[in-house]
Amino acid sequence: MAQLEGYYFSAALSCTFLVSCLLFSAFSRALREPYMDEIFHLPQAQRYCEGHFALSQWDPMITTLPGLYLVSVGVVKPASWIFGWSEHVVCSIGMLRFVNLLFSVGNFYLLYLLFRKVQPRNKAASSIQRILSTLTLAVFPTLYFFNFLYYTEAGSMFFTLFAYLMCLYGNHKTSALLGFCGFMFRQTNIIWAVFCAGNVIAQKLTEAWKTELQKKKEERLPSIKGPLSEFRKILQFLWAYSMSFKNLNMLFLLTWPYILLVFLFCVFVVVNGGIVIGDRSSHEACLHFPQLFYFFSFTLFFSFPHLLSPSKVKTFLCLVWKRKIQFFVITLVSVLLIWKFTYVHKYLLADNRHYTFYVWKRVFQRYEIVKYLLVPVYIFAGWSIADSLKSKSIFWNLMFFICLFTVTVPQKLLEFRYFVLPYVIYRLNIPLPTTFRLLCELACYAIVNSLTFYIFLNKTFQWPNSQDTQRFMW
Repeated sequence: MAQLEGYYFSAALSCTFLVSCLLFSAFSRALREPYMDEIFHLPQAQRYCEGHFALSQWDPMITTLPGLYLVSVGVVKPASWIFGWSEHVVCSIGMLRFVNLLFSVGNFYLLYLLFRKVQPRNKAASSIQRILSTLTLAVFPTLYFFNFLYYTEAGSMFFTLFAYLMCLYGNHKTSALLGFCGFMFRQTNIIWAVFCAGNVIAQKLTEAWKTELQKKKEERLPSIKGPLSEFRKILQFLWAYSMSFKNLNMLFLLTWPYILLVFLFCVFVVVNGGIVIGDRSSHEACLHFPQLFYFFSFTLFFSFPHLLSPSKVKTFLCLVWKRKIQFFVITLVSVLLIWKFTYVHKYLLADNRHYTFYVWKRVFQRYEIVKYLLVPVYIFAGWSIADSLKSKSIFWNLMFFICLFTVTVPQKLLEFRYFVLPYVIYRLNIPLPTTFRLLCELACYAIVNSLTFYIFLNKTFQWPNSQDTQRFMW
């Protein structure tokens, strides 16, 4: 069975790479010049490729660290030595974009390894489900699209997934080092290095919690009663656990590589005067709570075969009816957060090349009341996401949602790219769906990808004051 799974995996990877190469060829023919953010990334990478690493050569409009450019040089430069290619060829736009295609192959393999590690292998059908899950996430539209442009998405995903995999295997020094590499691609990836540490802490807390419950059961101690009894029990447990020097010492010895990484990050923030380098005017942090709601909606849309069904809706409505007061309070708080903490970035209103421009213009901006009417959808999406993660421990869920909050809420700009990493981490950790649901998900992604690639390559337009060709994209 294991050998057969290997054949299936090789076939899936080979076919995906072949299709990606054909698409890459189409992109290369259509896009001879840098497009969108490539106008900053590609010239900077080419300067690095030519050996110009001085700070005076840095483009101040770039807001991320030079991880992408350094890795690109490390990949393309040896090609000039091995094959005797000229610098003009190895530092060309096509070669630099191809680096992301190589990252996509690495991401495919890492996703497969993560599914093998995270998901239990207790039935024969799970091998097909793991490979289908891997294939589905590898072609996830918002991620897959940027494999063909010189953006940080593919490399950022690669190092973050690699760090998570090493964490799950208990190699925390390597995980922290890979987390640093991810940070060099995008500063917010430090949150996912913290998530890796949180994963370790959650595992130890779960073990101790199970021991505590078993002990109380054996001693037949009276349980705490009341509407928030479970919450109070967990708080009491966490307080008692954190008061033990032995427990804290054990957690420190396990997570010190991540603690060191966070310390270095704090030093960077102090020295740099903030998390963003370069142009900070367009990347100001704020408490944009609705970003969490947008992520819930984004996840509900792309994971609808797993999160949306008549039985789920019925269960949710029954729960709302049973706990009217709690859901009324949640609705009231959600409305308040949308009212007081909705921010609209200038890029969202001005750049009509992104799909988010049209989502905002035609859904949220058309009628003021729409953003409030969508609150029940947000609550259902959030509940459905939490419900799909109930196989994970309460402590794992706590760590995940804290990291999700930290990585989304401070972002002022609504951009689907920012949701890709938390979505993939979420999708990796839900129980393996049935083969039918996976095929539905894969078909949905294939349709979305086909439409977005067709629109990007064929439905071009021009701005009135520019002769440049513009294209629609995520």
